[in-house]
Amino acid sequence: MTLRIYEMHVCGPSSLRLAFNDGTIKQVDLRPLLDGPIFEPLREPEYFARVTLDSVCGTVVWPNGADFAPEALHELSAETTAESAA
Repeated sequence: MTLRIYEMHVCGPSSLRLAFNDGTIKQVDLRPLLDGPIFEPLREPEYFARVTLDSVCGTVVWPNGADFAPEALHELSAETTAESAA
């Protein structure tokens, strides 16, 4: 099965809540992946929030063409949130 993201929500200045087609749903912080010139604008919360879901490719993308393979996002550790800690 090809891993795909089918739903996403911005949850913070560099965090997304992602739902994958394998049933995984988690909130991840993308800061560890924001290295290099194409990802520099994503370090600004306002720009990061401009993310959209590319339903054709099954991943998240930004207006400057930055994107991540769903597999890379799937491998990130889930953030601990107040909701999940309660």
